Amino acid sequence: MEKFLTMDFLSKVFLGAQDDIVGQILLILGQIKMSLVVPFLRIFMYINLVMSIMLFTEKVYMALMVAINKLFGKTPEQRYKWEPFEDDIEQGSSVYPLVLVQVPMFNEKEVYQLSIGAACGLSWPSDRIVVQVLDDSTDPLIKGLVEKECQSWASKGVNIHYQVRDNRKGYKAGALKEGLKHDYAKQCEFVVIFDADFQPEPDFLTRTIPFLCHNPELALVQARWKFVNSNDCLMTRMQEMSLDYHFKVEQESGSIIHAFFGFNGTAGVWRMAALDEAGGWKDRTTVEDMDLAVRASLKGWKFLYIGSLMVKNELPSVLKAYRYQQHRWSCGPANLFRKMFYETIRNKRVTWRKKLYVLYSFFFVRKIVAHIVTFTLYCVVIPATVLVPEVMIPRWGTIYIPTIITLLNAVGTPRSFYLVVFWVLFENVMSLHRTKATFIGLLETQRVNEWVVTEKQGDASKAKAATQQTRSRFKIGERILMLELCVGIVLFGCACYDVAYGKYHYYVYLYLQSIAFVTMGFGYVGTQVPS
Repeated sequence: MEKFLTMDFLSKVFLGAQDDIVGQILLILGQIKMSLVVPFLRIFMYINLVMSIMLFTEKVYMALMVAINKLFGKTPEQRYKWEPFEDDIEQGSSVYPLVLVQVPMFNEKEVYQLSIGAACGLSWPSDRIVVQVLDDSTDPLIKGLVEKECQSWASKGVNIHYQVRDNRKGYKAGALKEGLKHDYAKQCEFVVIFDADFQPEPDFLTRTIPFLCHNPELALVQARWKFVNSNDCLMTRMQEMSLDYHFKVEQESGSIIHAFFGFNGTAGVWRMAALDEAGGWKDRTTVEDMDLAVRASLKGWKFLYIGSLMVKNELPSVLKAYRYQQHRWSCGPANLFRKMFYETIRNKRVTWRKKLYVLYSFFFVRKIVAHIVTFTLYCVVIPATVLVPEVMIPRWGTIYIPTIITLLNAVGTPRSFYLVVFWVLFENVMSLHRTKATFIGLLETQRVNEWVVTEKQGDASKAKAATQQTRSRFKIGERILMLELCVGIVLFGCACYDVAYGKYHYYVYLYLQSIAFVTMGFGYVGTQVPS
C-alpha cells in the first residue's frame, strides 16, 4: 500500500513539476513576445505605413496631373511644334531625314517574320530609311530563316542589313551598340527600335519624326504598347491592367510634368545626337533602356510620350517567361538606382527639382517602395498581426489607402474592372518575386545581371489555339515554386488561427491570398500548366 502511495505521490510531483516547467516556458515566451516581438512588429508596421503613404501620394498626384491635362491641357501637337513632311519637287526625298530602324532578336522563330515585315512596311522614302536586323540567335536553323527573310525583303528593294555577332556580350545593349558602329548607321539622324514581337503601323515614322525635327530639345518620342494576346488567359489580362496603368498614368504624367520618363526599350525614336551625348548604350544593368533615358535626361534632353500612337506587341503567356521578365524589370531599376544615385546628385545641368523627381519619385517610390510594401504590408505585417493582436493596423492602412490605389490602377483598363480582385491577389503574389529581385539589384548579388529573353508565342490567335489549356511536362524545380508554396501555407495557417482566435477578421483576405500563392506555387497560371 505504501508502495502505491509513494508511486502516486511521485507521479503527482512529476506532473506538477512538468506543468510548472511548461508554465515557465510560456511565461518566458510571453515576456519575449511583449519585450521584443511586439515592439519590432509595431515599428515594422509603421515603416510599412509610411511607405504606403508615399506610394499613395505619388499615385494620387500622377492621376490628378493626368486628369487635369485630359480636361484642360494640350495635346502633344499643341505642346510641341508638329508639321507633316511635304514632298519638294526640287529637293525630292532629301527633305526627309535619314532614319535607322533597329530590330534586335534572339532565337525568335515565332515572330521574326512579323517584326521584319512590319519594319520594312513603314511609310518612308525608301532611300531615307535603313532597316537593321540584329540577330544574336544561337540556333543555326533560326539564323538561316531570319537571314533568308532579310534577303527576301532586300530583293524587293528594301534597304535592309542582316547583322550578326561572334558573341552575345552585353545582350540587347551590346547588339544595339554594335549596330550603331556601321558606317551606314552613323549617317542616320534618328534611330527607331522595335523588339522582335513589335508590329508598328505604317504611319509610325510620319507621326513621330516631325516632333524630333521641329523641336531640337527633344531626344525621344515614345509610343504606347497595344497587346495582341491580352485575352489569352487570366495572367495576360492582369498584365494588361498593370501595363495600361504604366502607360496611361506613369508615362503620361512624366511626359507632361517633367518631360522625362523611362524609355520602354522599344517602340521609340531616339535622336542620334542625344544618344551619343548620353554616352550610348551601356550593359551595366539589365535595363539598358532606362539607363540611357536617365543619362540623357541628366544632360538636359526632353522626352515626349504619345499615348494615341500604339504599337502592337505580345505579352508573356507562360508563367516561367513572365517571372524571368519581372525579375529583370525589378532587379534592373534597383541596381541602376544604386549606380546612378551619386551621379544624379552631382549633376550640374538639371535643377534640384528634376533630381528630386528622378531619385525620389521615379526610382525610390515607383521602382523600390512599390514592390517592397506590396509584399511586406499585405503578406507579412497583416498576417503577423493575427498572431500578435497587440499590434493593430489602422483601418486607413488596410482598407482606405489600398482601395484607392487599386481603383487608380484599375481605371486604366475599364474592360477588366470586374477582375480587380484577381488582379490584387495576382500582384501580391508577384510582389514576393519582385521584392526578392529588388534586393538583388540593391545589394548586387549573384543574379543581378541575369538576362533571359522573354519567350514569344507568335500570332495571338494561333498561339491561343495551340497552347490554351495545354498541359506540359516540367522539371520538378520548374513546376513547383517552393517559396510561393511556403508563403501560401503560412497565410492559410494564419487565416485558420484568425477564424478560431483572431480579433481583426482578416481571414477572408488571408484565405484568398493563400489560395493565390498555392495556385501559382504549383504553376497553374498562364496558357501552359504542368501535367
